[in-house]
Amino acid sequence: MDGYSRMVQFFKVLLPLAAIVLLSTMFLLSRSIDTNTPVPFAENDIEKRLSGQQVTRPFFSGVTEKGEEILVSADLVRPGGDRVPGEATDLRARFRLVNGRELTLDSDLGSVAVDRGMATFSGNVIMTTADGIRVTTDTLNTSLNEIRGDTPGQVTGTGPIGDFTAGTMVFGEEKKGGPLHIIFTDGVKLLYDPQKSER
Repeated sequence: MDGYSRMVQFFKVLLPLAAIVLLSTMFLLSRSIDTNTPVPFAENDIEKRLSGQQVTRPFFSGVTEKGEEILVSADLVRPGGDRVPGEATDLRARFRLVNGRELTLDSDLGSVAVDRGMATFSGNVIMTTADGIRVTTDTLNTSLNEIRGDTPGQVTGTGPIGDFTAGTMVFGEEKKGGPLHIIFTDGVKLLYDPQKSER
């Protein structure tokens, strides 16, 4: 038997033995798994998740016929049932007009009915516009298909010319394809501030 054949025979024995040694060393030196490690969720959080379905940080986006962008998001939504809209917490909406200006809505709570194209903001509702108008109310209904909405109750607000209150508010187009209008009705009271109008 020549030297080459002896070397081949030697490696046929040596290499499988080396592989067995390496594998056994890997298993011997590996750490044992601690099966008593707690699940990284609080007990009440698990109960809440198991008690009902919910979606974390959902969002809805769309574009109107005019090209205006609508984005609605929330921290948490629980889906509704037949004729019952889903409930949302920390509901927010951003409407971007074709001229680049924005109208924003923020509320503590709300409900979204995507099938009907409607969202209701409730609980400390705040509406702000690019013109410097800031309106607060308890409830505000808005469309998800176009930039349009209304409040069934009283609103208070501040703007470039002063502070105001009104029985109701409506915003949207007065005529199809026209500019966005915000209309206050039912006992509008304005406290005029000339210093604000001069800024």
